[in-house]
Amino acid sequence: MKVTFVAADGASTLVEADEGESLMQAAISNDVDGILGECGGSMMCATCHCYVDEAWAGRAGPPVDGEDDMLECATAERRATSRLSCQIRMSAGIDGIVIHLPETQV
Repeated sequence: MKVTFVAADGASTLVEADEGESLMQAAISNDVDGILGECGGSMMCATCHCYVDEAWAGRAGPPVDGEDDMLECATAERRATSRLSCQIRMSAGIDGIVIHLPETQV
Protein backbone atom coordinates (compact mmCIF):
# COMPACT_ATOMS: atom_id res chain seq x y z
CA MET A 1 0.00 0.00 0.00
CA LYS A 2 1.15 3.51 -0.73
CA VAL A 3 1.22 6.86 1.06
CA THR A 4 2.32 10.16 -0.44
CA PHE A 5 3.78 12.69 1.98
CA VAL A 6 3.84 16.26 0.65
CA ALA A 7 6.29 18.62 2.36
CA ALA A 8 5.44 22.26 3.05
CA ASP A 9 7.61 23.23 0.04
CA GLY A 10 5.55 20.96 -2.26
CA ALA A 11 8.10 18.15 -2.59
CA SER A 12 6.42 14.76 -2.43
CA THR A 13 7.68 11.40 -1.22
CA LEU A 14 5.88 8.16 -2.06
CA VAL A 15 6.38 5.35 0.46
CA GLU A 16 5.15 1.81 0.96
CA ALA A 17 3.22 1.02 4.15
CA ASP A 18 2.04 -2.29 5.56
CA GLU A 19 -1.53 -3.06 6.59
CA GLY A 20 -2.04 -1.77 10.15
CA GLU A 21 1.16 0.30 10.18
CA SER A 22 0.72 3.88 11.37
CA LEU A 23 1.43 6.63 8.88
CA MET A 24 3.93 8.03 11.38
CA GLN A 25 5.87 4.76 11.41
CA ALA A 26 5.80 4.55 7.61
CA ALA A 27 7.22 8.09 7.42
CA ILE A 28 9.96 7.43 9.98
CA SER A 29 10.92 4.09 8.41
CA ASN A 30 11.33 5.84 5.06
CA ASP A 31 13.21 8.92 6.35
CA VAL A 32 10.42 11.35 5.47
CA ASP A 33 11.41 14.80 6.70
CA GLY A 34 8.68 16.54 8.64
CA ILE A 35 7.46 13.70 10.87
CA LEU A 36 9.39 13.41 14.13
CA GLY A 37 7.25 11.09 16.25
CA GLU A 38 9.19 11.90 19.43
CA CYS A 39 6.85 9.83 21.65
CA GLY A 40 7.02 6.80 19.38
CA GLY A 41 3.34 6.86 18.55
CA SER A 42 1.89 6.82 22.08
CA MET A 43 -0.05 10.06 21.49
CA MET A 44 1.97 11.98 24.06
CA CYS A 45 3.30 14.68 21.75
CA ALA A 46 2.19 16.34 18.56
CA THR A 47 5.39 15.94 16.54
CA CYS A 48 3.67 13.75 13.95
CA HIS A 49 1.01 16.37 13.17
CA CYS A 50 -0.13 16.22 9.57
CA TYR A 51 -2.89 17.42 7.29
CA VAL A 52 -4.91 14.75 5.54
CA ASP A 53 -5.55 15.81 1.94
CA GLU A 54 -9.15 16.98 1.66
CA ALA A 55 -9.90 14.30 -0.94
CA TRP A 56 -8.98 11.65 1.66
CA ALA A 57 -10.26 13.28 4.86
CA GLY A 58 -13.49 11.27 4.98
CA ARG A 59 -11.71 7.97 4.48
CA ALA A 60 -9.00 8.48 7.12
CA GLY A 61 -11.56 8.11 9.90
CA PRO A 62 -12.32 10.46 12.77
CA PRO A 63 -9.77 11.45 15.41
CA VAL A 64 -9.52 8.98 18.28
CA ASP A 65 -10.30 9.95 21.88
CA GLY A 66 -7.69 12.41 23.12
CA GLU A 67 -6.32 13.23 19.68
CA ASP A 68 -8.04 16.62 19.49
CA ASP A 69 -6.58 17.56 22.87
CA MET A 70 -3.08 16.60 21.77
CA LEU A 71 -3.46 18.54 18.51
CA GLU A 72 -3.87 21.66 20.66
CA CYS A 73 -0.16 21.21 21.45
CA ALA A 74 0.90 21.23 17.79
CA THR A 75 3.25 24.07 16.91
CA ALA A 76 1.98 24.43 13.34
CA GLU A 77 -1.39 25.82 12.34
CA ARG A 78 -4.26 23.52 13.15
CA ARG A 79 -6.67 22.90 10.26
CA ALA A 80 -9.93 21.02 9.80
CA THR A 81 -7.94 18.09 8.37
CA SER A 82 -5.25 18.06 11.09
CA ARG A 83 -4.49 14.64 12.50
CA LEU A 84 -1.74 12.87 14.38
CA SER A 85 -0.17 10.50 11.86
CA CYS A 86 0.50 7.99 14.65
CA GLN A 87 -3.26 7.50 14.96
CA ILE A 88 -3.96 6.76 11.29
CA ARG A 89 -3.43 3.09 10.45
CA MET A 90 -2.83 1.94 6.91
CA SER A 91 -5.64 -0.09 5.37
CA ALA A 92 -6.91 -0.95 1.91
CA GLY A 93 -9.49 1.83 2.25
CA ILE A 94 -6.79 4.50 2.36
CA ASP A 95 -4.28 2.94 -0.04
CA GLY A 96 -2.86 5.89 -1.98
CA ILE A 97 -3.65 8.48 0.72
CA VAL A 98 -2.02 11.90 0.45
CA ILE A 99 -0.70 13.54 3.61
CA HIS A 100 0.52 17.13 3.76
CA LEU A 101 3.15 18.06 6.30
CA PRO A 102 3.37 21.28 8.29
CA GLU A 103 6.33 23.59 7.89
CA THR A 104 7.62 22.66 11.35
CA GLN A 105 6.88 20.24 14.19
CA VAL A 106 8.82 22.10 16.90
